[in-house]
Amino acid sequence: MLQKRQLPALLVILFLFLVSLGCSITPDAPYHVEHPANSPVAEGYDGTQKTGHPSELKAGNLKVHFIDVGQADAILVQTPAGKNMLVDAGNNSDSTILLNYLRQAGVKKLDAVIGTHPHEDHIGALDVVLLHIPVQKIYLPDAVHTSQSFEDLLNAIKKKKLKINQAKAGLNLSIDPWLKVEVLAPNRTEYEELNNYSVVLKISYGNTSFLLTGDAESLSESEMLAKGYDLQADVLKVGHHGSNSSSSLDFLRAVKPRYAVITVGKDNEYGHPHRQTLSRLKKVGARILRTDEVGHIVFTSDGAKISVTTQKARLGGR
Repeated sequence: MLQKRQLPALLVILFLFLVSLGCSITPDAPYHVEHPANSPVAEGYDGTQKTGHPSELKAGNLKVHFIDVGQADAILVQTPAGKNMLVDAGNNSDSTILLNYLRQAGVKKLDAVIGTHPHEDHIGALDVVLLHIPVQKIYLPDAVHTSQSFEDLLNAIKKKKLKINQAKAGLNLSIDPWLKVEVLAPNRTEYEELNNYSVVLKISYGNTSFLLTGDAESLSESEMLAKGYDLQADVLKVGHHGSNSSSSLDFLRAVKPRYAVITVGKDNEYGHPHRQTLSRLKKVGARILRTDEVGHIVFTSDGAKISVTTQKARLGGR
């Protein structure tokens, strides 16, 4: 795959300027269940500590949508308190599909946007999203790329006067008092392979959890294992579209996923998902769901149990 390369001087300056703006503000505080009374969460929230199990307290549901954008990633997270987070935004050609899906899901504002890494199949339509939907915060890893897609994204960020928040291991995103949203990777500042800069998120709600791995490969997986992170998750977004360069057996044994979601295009030129990856997923007992086979995949969690639905119809077209 493509490696990290030098950007033209003006583009590097723009990226560093936007990142410097983001770093100049107070970073997200570590996750706490307790929030101030004026925290912008669900209507009726009184600022008291959230205790007890979500299902017992009749909290809302968490929905995680794996949007079928072919050989690309786009994930919408809708929280119990009514917040929306978008993780990646497909290819450049996916903007119509993505915007239609977000509108049908009732998204009028994105409280957080994460571009896991600057490959076109992850940030391609993100500039269009930023220009059409209000965004509160955007998170990117400290990685740059020479592509037009990355330049378009930086220009959209500048036009919307947003500040880039650097996503790196150890950061906790304060999006919803019911959720714990942890960044588990990247764990270094320099990689030869751009995929290993991928932002890896673990989202926990009650007794349920989701692990979203972008295109993180075995090197990043080994670093997460070495750090001793709690990687166990009910739902795993399989790394790098099911490539054999990701989803090592040690990593999968640590995650122990009930469901493994592979975001992949039908008859793609890369041969994804690779048979070795499918074999390892079966070895750990994961139920495999592929967007090229079932379309959009939506998981709903009440904090105690998870249900899944699929939708084959495409919204919009290429």
